[in-house]
Amino acid sequence: MNAPADVTAPSDIDLGDPEFWKLPASDRAEAFAALRRLERPAVFTDRTTGRPFHALVRHADVVAASRTPEVFISGPGVTTPEPAGWVRLLFGDSMVNLDDPRHADLRRVVSRAFTPRLISRVEDSIQEIATRLVDEVVAQRPEEFVSAVAAELPYQVICTMMGIPEPQRRQILALINHASEHTGVARSRIRVPGRGLRALARMQVVIAALGRERRRRPADDLISALVTADVDGRHLNSRELGAFFSLLLVAGVETTRNALAHGLHLLTAHPEQRALLTGDFEAHLPTAVEEVVRYSTPIIQFRRTLAVDHELNGAHLAKGDKVVLFFGSANRDEAVFTDPETFDITRSPNPHLGFGGGGPHFCLGAYLARQEMKTLYRELFTRLPEIRSVGEPELIPSNFDHRVKSLRFTY
Repeated sequence: MNAPADVTAPSDIDLGDPEFWKLPASDRAEAFAALRRLERPAVFTDRTTGRPFHALVRHADVVAASRTPEVFISGPGVTTPEPAGWVRLLFGDSMVNLDDPRHADLRRVVSRAFTPRLISRVEDSIQEIATRLVDEVVAQRPEEFVSAVAAELPYQVICTMMGIPEPQRRQILALINHASEHTGVARSRIRVPGRGLRALARMQVVIAALGRERRRRPADDLISALVTADVDGRHLNSRELGAFFSLLLVAGVETTRNALAHGLHLLTAHPEQRALLTGDFEAHLPTAVEEVVRYSTPIIQFRRTLAVDHELNGAHLAKGDKVVLFFGSANRDEAVFTDPETFDITRSPNPHLGFGGGGPHFCLGAYLARQEMKTLYRELFTRLPEIRSVGEPELIPSNFDHRVKSLRFTY
């Protein structure tokens, strides 16, 4: 039996073209809706690599690929383009680019380090930092939300959790900003994560030094737990610690800051939803956070590579083929979400894929992000009930993350 022919997308839709990611959000939403109506996943050509990829845009397809890691592997790399071999050798492998058994081995060490004691301390620090940030907003009256609040909360929480001394936090933040500044669309190409290699290298040197210090003198923090852990005789070496810290900061800080900023704007643009939330935090705060994550989807896509021939939703996928998991499209799938283009903080159930589609690569930081969002929104809307965004957020066109560069706000 012959394999089914590739499905051709409408001629005006090209997910591999950088220009597509500069279109208005409403145009891109219509394009993805059209792709979800196709019989099988459409095939596009990545303009940065020249290689074809199958676009997984339906909720069920993204979940299936995420939960079948023996078929849809991450090892070759989940971003576009895939990380070069020398980069991986120099900086170590990020967990997102590993498959089992290496992924399971590393994740087990990291998971064991998150003890109940550490989690309790992290929850306390989230509240303390959120309170301090709102204090500073009241005292200093900043006009830009991302730099003043949204980026600061997750960064300070992660630094506190890891045990980064205060004097080094500004240095590391500057390196992170430089390492991630090239993510987005520029001119005729798509900028990608990982171009700030010099900044990443300097950050890894700082973290490696802290790791060596904690091995000699362990403290009550996550770095100490990771470098002194004994999980079947295993702990993180300096390169693994650097790769994990880079993942936490570049991924954890960026995604949470974007969700926080999108959330403030969404609750401003939908005053009836804001009234529901502030009228009963206990009833609506958990579901509001989930809806903000679904609606904004901070990470737009990850890719996978076929380890074997496979059939998915009528499409024949050959060993070595590339597929791209479009989480934002899956989160607007009409087959799963009623009125998916409507922002509804009471939506329940809400099986969004904002933290991934499940499986071994489900986001390790999902709990942390949820706690940060709930704590900050409660603090902001309780103490500054008139807080609101001003105008539209300034977005950075990207095929990778839904990044907010800046958001003016007032109260």
